[in-house]
Amino acid sequence: MIPRYTRKETAKIWEPENKFQIWLKIEILICEALSELGEIPKKSVEIIKRKASFDIKRIDEIEKEIKHDVIAFLTSVSEKVGKESRHIHRGITSSDIIDTTLSVQLKQSCKILKKELKALILILKKLAIKYKHTPCIGRSHGIFAEPTTFGLKMLGRFCEFNRSLDRLIEAEKKISICSISGAVGTFANIDPRVEKYVAQKLDLKCEEVSTQIIPRDRHAEFFSVLAIIASSIENLSIEIRHLQRSEVREVEEFFSSNQKGSS
Repeated sequence: MIPRYTRKETAKIWEPENKFQIWLKIEILICEALSELGEIPKKSVEIIKRKASFDIKRIDEIEKEIKHDVIAFLTSVSEKVGKESRHIHRGITSSDIIDTTLSVQLKQSCKILKKELKALILILKKLAIKYKHTPCIGRSHGIFAEPTTFGLKMLGRFCEFNRSLDRLIEAEKKISICSISGAVGTFANIDPRVEKYVAQKLDLKCEEVSTQIIPRDRHAEFFSVLAIIASSIENLSIEIRHLQRSEVREVEEFFSSNQKGSS
């Protein structure tokens, strides 16, 4: 991510610290579920929960040697936990952890996106009402057409971003998936009840038909919605940029007292 254009709260979601923290949480939840099923001693789970942690520098060191991110992570955790670490990652595969973590990260991102979209929608609503009767020229291909109002322009954007919010809410449901089904998704070495337990704890749903990974069409739909939102933002931005040109000057952006502009 480009620091200048990245919000701190968004960047934190995609930093290694958060990713590994989610990995660890999922591994512990799996141990809890296995303990409830009588497959792991409860005392061992207590020790794991108390001692489990990771060292990012150590993970990087290990990964450089073994060329496997999840094993590097598990090795770092096992160094902290000790012999009880033998119960961690039992019966599952790397994709279970990686894909389920991605679902959690996308949900965390959605929380921010929904908040910002709602704020933008509220602003557009206020502008639509405030400038309901403010006349301005309508344009077709940039050429003068019939008179309209600035409020009507903002109302159109208001409705557009409302639709985007609806799409985002639905797309979030599609990517809120948990996958704890083991190699190639057969549940050969892990009880399906473990997946249900983890899904419930993470506010996710289980995949309808499990495979090695969470089906990528879910992610494709989600990112398609983000692309639509981005195109709507660009459309609004271009409109504002056009209307504040020197020869048009129908709108102006805020410019703070110490702000600098290019020539």
